[in-house]
Amino acid sequence: MKRVILASASPRRKELLSQVGVVFETIPSTEEEVCSERNPAKLVEILAGKKAENVAEKLTGDYIVIGSDTIVTKDGKVLGKPSDSEEAVQMLSRLQGAVHQVYSGVALYFCQNGKKERRCFHVMTEVEVLPMTKQQIIDYIATGDCMDKAGAYGIQGAFAEHIKGICGDYYNVVGLPLSKLMQELRPLL
Repeated sequence: MKRVILASASPRRKELLSQVGVVFETIPSTEEEVCSERNPAKLVEILAGKKAENVAEKLTGDYIVIGSDTIVTKDGKVLGKPSDSEEAVQMLSRLQGAVHQVYSGVALYFCQNGKKERRCFHVMTEVEVLPMTKQQIIDYIATGDCMDKAGAYGIQGAFAEHIKGICGDYYNVVGLPLSKLMQELRPLL
């Protein structure tokens, strides 16, 4: 059995990968999430690749490293993790009453018998948020759930009451597109 490493400290990604029965260890990437790419699909693939490579370069033997990055876009603007409550209010004000896109990029860096390879892909899901009042936005931010999440919300938490619907992979919005990941990962295990 190959050593599988998740290059992330995200509790959501750990939970999702465990949910499908993958035995893995966690080595969070220390790579800074900086990239000038404007295309959201390319951006998440590049950032996921940087994270996976950062961890893979420290390893020896046979391994598979999974790197992932998730962003939210609205009207072509990338919404990352909010730096403070004020930025979270701005983000959620943009998202309420409208449809936005969630992109997750995944990079697999793997080594078998000294031969190193990599694969990258992305998944996009559209999310529609119900109209929200300013007070609803403030109340949600007060939960603290928004601060470590792209777009300032977590679909799987208290924000679920504001989701009108999605088109695409739910798990992608949580932070790891499980179905596509497992299609790529299973043949490597």
